[in-house]
Amino acid sequence: MPGSKSNLVSLHEGVTNDTSDLREKKISDEKGSVEKRTMTLIEKNGYHDSVYINAAKIFQGIHTKKLKDRVLVRYGDDSVSPMLTVKNQSFLRISYELAFNALKYQDLLEEILLDSCVYPCHSIVNELTSLLVVMLYDLQERKFQAREIFDEDEPVAEVRKIEHYLYSFKTKLAAALARCRIKHDAYSIEYTLPEAIRKQVQRASALPLCVWINTFKISLQDVFGDLKKKGFTRVESVSDFNRYTYCMDQHCNDVVFFPSSLKEELLNLDLFADCKLLLQDKSRSLAVHSAQALLNMDDDVIVAHAGSHLTIAHMSALTIHSMTRIFVCGVKSSAKAAELKNLFGQMGCKNIQLIDEDFTEIEPTDSRLQNAKVVLLLPQCSGLGVGNPVDFIVNEHGDAGLLRDVFQGCVSEDKLNTLAERQLHDLMHAMKFTKVQAIVYCTCSVYPEENELVVKKALESRVEGNKLQPYRLIPPVFSACSNPEASTETFFKMEPSETSSGCFLAVLEREKGSSDNVSAKDILARAASKGLLGDLLVEESKEEEKEQPKATQHRSDITAGGTKLKIAKLLHRQAVPNTKAEVSLPKAVGNVQQKTMNLTKSLPQLKKPRKPVPTSALPRARKRKARPASAGRARVRKARAERKRLALKTVDIVLPPVTPTYVSQQGNQPRTSARPCCAGAKGWGGRVPPPPPGGRTIAPPLTKVVKHPRPWL
Repeated sequence: MPGSKSNLVSLHEGVTNDTSDLREKKISDEKGSVEKRTMTLIEKNGYHDSVYINAAKIFQGIHTKKLKDRVLVRYGDDSVSPMLTVKNQSFLRISYELAFNALKYQDLLEEILLDSCVYPCHSIVNELTSLLVVMLYDLQERKFQAREIFDEDEPVAEVRKIEHYLYSFKTKLAAALARCRIKHDAYSIEYTLPEAIRKQVQRASALPLCVWINTFKISLQDVFGDLKKKGFTRVESVSDFNRYTYCMDQHCNDVVFFPSSLKEELLNLDLFADCKLLLQDKSRSLAVHSAQALLNMDDDVIVAHAGSHLTIAHMSALTIHSMTRIFVCGVKSSAKAAELKNLFGQMGCKNIQLIDEDFTEIEPTDSRLQNAKVVLLLPQCSGLGVGNPVDFIVNEHGDAGLLRDVFQGCVSEDKLNTLAERQLHDLMHAMKFTKVQAIVYCTCSVYPEENELVVKKALESRVEGNKLQPYRLIPPVFSACSNPEASTETFFKMEPSETSSGCFLAVLEREKGSSDNVSAKDILARAASKGLLGDLLVEESKEEEKEQPKATQHRSDITAGGTKLKIAKLLHRQAVPNTKAEVSLPKAVGNVQQKTMNLTKSLPQLKKPRKPVPTSALPRARKRKARPASAGRARVRKARAERKRLALKTVDIVLPPVTPTYVSQQGNQPRTSARPCCAGAKGWGGRVPPPPPGGRTIAPPLTKVVKHPRPWL
């Protein structure tokens, strides 16, 4: 661009045209009518005084510090963490955006202040320099026009002082901005940024909006119908986006994507105002879906860090049809607890319990968490994989230092080591919980030091001890419709791109030992949750209908609670011993005894001989001596001990063949039995006894006479 002064006016007009003008966007009426209503988005004409104060406090802690010999603009002390005034999330988001923009253009804004001779100023102390830079950025964004004063806004003396001071030098400031653009040969101030930062800003602005559906408030089909009435069209993927379109996520069945250009309009819809649709980064949805896939119907979940209330609410919504309780750790203050309870109440969550202790302060044997089988671990991380750092900080209550790290494109080595040590400590503590069977570990980092290396070190530590089964890595499964065999990678990773943020996810599951380590209740519950007991549960339902034909069908029959009740009855039926058996034996032995009894009953009753058989011709039966009662009780106890100790195995009984001949009373011809007898051959050494004199045939001697209901076939 030419550098003559005659072009300063046109350059100033270019700065004026950088901001958005009045525009009209049409969306359908909230009642679903075909008519479109027009939304007019008025250009930004300043913010409330509290927003400038918050932005100045944030910028004070994240501004780029320069070497002492190069410091020309001095800021106040930033050693104390700022206390922000939070009216609502909208105010907080605007404050972070304003501070982040001031950080990105810090060099340009300082150059404007120095070139226009507006700085230094003896009436403005160093502690107000951050406010000066923040308000200067907003002033040039408003094309150096006066700010609109809101009636309900509480005036802040410092804000009004800085505003009056800058506005009095608006001409000099505009000229200094034009000269800076000429110096950098920049069409707009965005081109004064380094190329890497400019690409990151463009990627963040074009990133699709990730939204999950709150099934406490509305069903998926109702959402799709409502969006259709408002003029939205469903497409296959984000590559097919064209204005009012949306698509479903390929991993999570309750996550929807919208074009980034519709953010302002979407946030004004009743679906968002009523907490039916909630804006959150996809990495958190992946984590909660992966944890939900590991749960049985009545398993509890431990959320190690309070983090975002949206993540906890999403976990609650996914467990709506179960008895799962969600324990949230680290809710220290009563004010924070009251705030979370209020938010959860607005979203419809009812199965959340807050714990004031930090996760690492809780003993693994805590009685409150004995039914917890999954730990959801979302530790604080560097977060360089997120696409929109402002939304991530606001939703996840993250550190404002993320803005500085994103701007610099890296994290200091000391900070990275500190984060990795803390993450490893949290993961190893989660592995100490004796009842926990799986851990979901998720970060938004791009560094292996926070991802694979942390998981590897935790597995190698064997902190769970020798008494418990060790952990192993398994591929994540995000929903019931996902195929666990489709994923062969032990880690799930998404690199930052133009269509998604970056994240890392690992699932650690305790190895399964012998069958004694897995209860029958857990096996049946997991099988029922996967639909493997459908026929069995149907038979149980039919039996209940026969016993109680007039009983009213309970609501839990159509939810997981009904399945839980049926499984409990099935377990009870399996646990009741067989009262017909003489001694309680293992199941396999009991089955063999039953088969033997049936065989005995099926044998025919032999006809009695006409004359008594001489006692000398009969084998002597071994008489059993009466045992004392104490011996009988000892035998029962021994049998019970063997039941617990013996493994199930098949028992084969070999019966010796006996083929006696007999003559019926009517004088029929002798017949030979083709069926073996269950007793009587032992006393003859396996030989058939000779027939008695007189041509009559005697039944083989039996050690115990068994009455048979019918003749042999």
